[in-house]
Amino acid sequence: MPVRTALLAVGVLALFAASVLLGSYTVTIPDFFRILVAHLTGGEKMPGASFIVMENRLPRAATGTMIGVAFGLSGGLFQTMLRNPLASPDVIGISSGASAAAVTVIVIFGASGAAVSGAALGGALAVAGLIYAVSRGGSLRGGGGSAGNAAGNRLILAGVGIAAALHAVVSFLMTRADVRTAADALVWLNGSLNSANWERAGVLSLSLLVLIPVVVALAGPLRVLELGDDAAAGLGIRAGRTRLAVVVAAVALAAVATAAAGPVSFVAFLAGPIARRFTRKASLPASAFVGAVIVLAADYIAANIAPLLLDGTVLPVGVITGALGAPFLLWLLVTANRKDA
Repeated sequence: MPVRTALLAVGVLALFAASVLLGSYTVTIPDFFRILVAHLTGGEKMPGASFIVMENRLPRAATGTMIGVAFGLSGGLFQTMLRNPLASPDVIGISSGASAAAVTVIVIFGASGAAVSGAALGGALAVAGLIYAVSRGGSLRGGGGSAGNAAGNRLILAGVGIAAALHAVVSFLMTRADVRTAADALVWLNGSLNSANWERAGVLSLSLLVLIPVVVALAGPLRVLELGDDAAAGLGIRAGRTRLAVVVAAVALAAVATAAAGPVSFVAFLAGPIARRFTRKASLPASAFVGAVIVLAADYIAANIAPLLLDGTVLPVGVITGALGAPFLLWLLVTANRKDA
């Protein structure tokens, strides 16, 4: 593993440890291992501390880490394939599809828990299929050079347009909901780890155990595709099938992450460019680690620092990532304009 990528991995471990050990109730490292061993062996539990660690902080940190990895990989796959830093699930409409479906079942059917997660997963996949169908004129079937860039732009524009329509749907549903239901929907829309538990962490881990090997298998062909479709064909890579497989994998990663915690904004968008600037090259592992760093750091700020500044108010993690994403987008546009000048 390259040194800079290894540093990102160390950063993930450090933030994971801080999320579990630090906060309004501090847990020492020896106490953490005593709690963990007692939980695994059925030994004597530490009153209060065992519940805080095993039922609150540990599943929350584990879920946050996996969500960051999933969003980071999803954004990295889209951005690498389409060669555009704007190509991320929250920009091209995948997260909007999950949000619209989730808010629909919350407001109309009064759903909660697993039903909302299932609706979000189905909504993300359905919108991904719609975006593919609308932009199919060349987005994924081939065409190198300027034709490939134009096809990628069609996919992004189709996603942005569909996302705008779905945002209108969400706004309409929120105006029709009662105050309590609207509050529940709003927490989900912002992206939150407050409902993280071992069941959700387990489902998310099983999903990543399936999807990460798929990403590893696609990494080589995706790197070849960056040379152009003609060169890829000469090396035995089928460009159309590879692009379709990349899109399916990226959508699935974004969908399972969104289903677990809501559309945590800008993580997929931020992870790839930050990883590229830190490692000085496109790197899917670095994107995954950066995604985990963003989510863990944002959640620590939302759960531990924000209450000190806002009279005890605990913010959803998506509020913090959204606040980070907006200035980064402006900075990305400014630096891109300087390069073009």
